[in-house]
Parts: sequence; structure tokens; C-alpha cells
Amino acid sequence: MPDTAANAVTLRVWDLPTRLFHWALVGLVGGLYYTGSEGGNLMDWHLRFGYAVLALLIFRLAWGLAGSRSARFSDFIRGPAAVLGHLRSLWRGKPHPHAGHNPAGGWMVIALLLCLAVQVGTGLFANDDIFTEGPLAHRVGNDLSDRLTSIHKLNFTVLLSLVGAHVLAALIYLWRGDNLFRPMVTGRKHIAGDPGIKEVNFVGSARAAALLAAAAALVWLLVSYA
Repeated sequence: MPDTAANAVTLRVWDLPTRLFHWALVGLVGGLYYTGSEGGNLMDWHLRFGYAVLALLIFRLAWGLAGSRSARFSDFIRGPAAVLGHLRSLWRGKPHPHAGHNPAGGWMVIALLLCLAVQVGTGLFANDDIFTEGPLAHRVGNDLSDRLTSIHKLNFTVLLSLVGAHVLAALIYLWRGDNLFRPMVTGRKHIAGDPGIKEVNFVGSARAAALLAAAAALVWLLVSYA
């Protein structure tokens, strides 16, 4: 949709499944933090939130291969030269616009997804030394479960640090005139000065629903027959 400013457009950049994944993950990480900190009877919810995050991660892996262009890993994973070039343009106050993730943001996404994978992976084997344990904790010895529990706790601190860095980076981009918050809500991004950027063609949401259902089924099987 053309904007009133010269050489400026407002384009679709994020599909609904990607946006729902993002905000669901935000809520679930908050829920994991609260329930893990409070403990007690809330640990049942801590486990449920962890299962939901695992299902979302499986979905995101599939969506990164078969989803809309801006959600695909091939669209935003770039080499060191592209990352450094983008950071230089950001430093100069003129970040090059991107329809999806920029090169630096793409690697932040990968770091967050890997950190979340470690978090839910260790959580499957973790225990709280009282009455709650992950569904696979009985598959390993107590010593290994305790070590994985330590990693689980330490990694959550790393995860919170990455989340903080992610939010700080988005604020820096906002200061530099590139609003990353609004597109993740509306799905549309205002891009000025680069009319050559093309609108993202979205994959149908039915595919996303099918992939999410398959991911949820896999997690249910894992938990039910562990």
C-alpha cells in the first residue's frame, strides 16, 4: 500500500502464525519464570508451560522450513560480512531496511531458539528435589538428572539475558527510526527510501495449523509414553 511520502511503502512482512508464535512465546516464558520462582503447586503449570514451549519450538522449526518467506531460516540467516555491514549502517544511524529479520536480528532469533531448546530439553530430565520431576527424569540416574537441573537453572539466566538484549536492540532500532514492535503486532511495516523491497507472500494458515497440531501431538506422545 503506497505511503504519502515519496519512495515509502507499507508492506506485509509477518504472517499471523509467526506473530502468534512470537507473542505466545513471550507469555509462556513469563509463565515459566513465575511458576519456576514460586514453585510448590505451581510446578504442575511450570511443566505444562514447558510442554507448550516445546511444541512451539517444533512448530517454529517446521515453519522455518515450510512457512512464509520472512519466517524461513534461509531468508534471515546471513554470514558475518552481512551482519557487520548491517551493524555499521545501524551505527551510522541509517540501518538498511528489511522486510523480515535483519542479518543481526536473524542470529538473535537463532540464539533465542537454541537457548529455549536447551531449556526445555534439560527440563524434561530435571527435578526439584521435592516431588516434581520432568517426564524423562526417571530415564536417567539421579546424578545426571541433578546436573541437567543445574544446567536448566543456569540456562534460564542466559535466556533472560538474551531476552533483555533482544528488547534493548529493538529499542535501539526504534531510536534509529526502524520500529520493530508494530510489525510484530500488525504484520505490516513502514519502509521508506527502498521501494525495491517486495511484499512477503504468505503461506496459508491451514498449513501452520496442521504443523502446530503435529508438533503438539509429538509432545503429547513424548509426555504420555515417557
